Amino acid sequence: MAAEHPILVTGAAGRVGAVGRTVAEMLRERDLPVRALVRRDDERADALRAIGAEVLVGDLTDATDVTHALEGCRRVFFGMSVSAPYLEATVIAAAAAREHTGLEVLVNISQMTVSQMSLTSMTDSPQHRQHWLGEQVLNWSGLPVVHVRATVFLQHPFFFEWAAESIAKDDTIRLPFGASRTSPIDARDVAVVITAILVSPAAHIGKVYELTGPRSMGIREMAKEYSAALGRTVTYVDVPMEQWLDQEFRRRDLPEHLREHLLTMARLHAAGRYDRFTHDVEAITGRAATGVRDFVAQHAESFRPKRETSAIHPRDI
Repeated sequence: MAAEHPILVTGAAGRVGAVGRTVAEMLRERDLPVRALVRRDDERADALRAIGAEVLVGDLTDATDVTHALEGCRRVFFGMSVSAPYLEATVIAAAAAREHTGLEVLVNISQMTVSQMSLTSMTDSPQHRQHWLGEQVLNWSGLPVVHVRATVFLQHPFFFEWAAESIAKDDTIRLPFGASRTSPIDARDVAVVITAILVSPAAHIGKVYELTGPRSMGIREMAKEYSAALGRTVTYVDVPMEQWLDQEFRRRDLPEHLREHLLTMARLHAAGRYDRFTHDVEAITGRAATGVRDFVAQHAESFRPKRETSAIHPRDI
């Protein structure tokens, strides 16, 4: 790809999961030109500049900012943190991209729950609904779109920050999921898939990829994987939903939109809706997705007592 056509990466300064930032880093490792759109000019923007990315500060709900960011770009990764104006940002991106000539691909990150939704069958999460509606808008746009639907991240508070708190305290994972199964994915694997599509998009246009971890398992089985990775016994405590809401969930300072989204995810997990598994990561990257044990081992420091680590605030999801 010619150097004069940078790849636009939105949401490039994300924190938890940080798919956009990781995509930008992987593209730069291939010496490809990257234009990173960020919401704030802070240390994360400086880190993107340090790897050679062109950094633009802008708002995905501002059509002027989005149009400016698209200038000269032929390949785009569209993603945004969990937020109330997600659908508005998606519509603006689609409208701006339609005015843009020469677009080769727009890779849209979505959520795997969307595959079980329809116009008359939604979840209670406003974020899920916006992802579903956003996919419809992008499909109607006529743009060369690829949808990447990821299941819950291993970096999600359920399995990372909140699990780290309880593991550091008493070697437990406290969740209201009963005997249900899930297949969380490392956000880095999602970034690897997206990068591969952006590098060589032609064969992927119009496709939908659903990304999961290497297998679906119960939370008790997951606890054994944490145990093996950390070298100590970690136990799953199946907390009744109402008790979990009172003791674990409601005490956290969460924005309303994010709170409703996480609450829906918890209830869908308990209902078995995250018991999904695909081979799409391996099909695109040539290797299996990262397993729970390997992921926890890579991040073992985060599961030490809280005084030895710094927490990530849920607002940064």
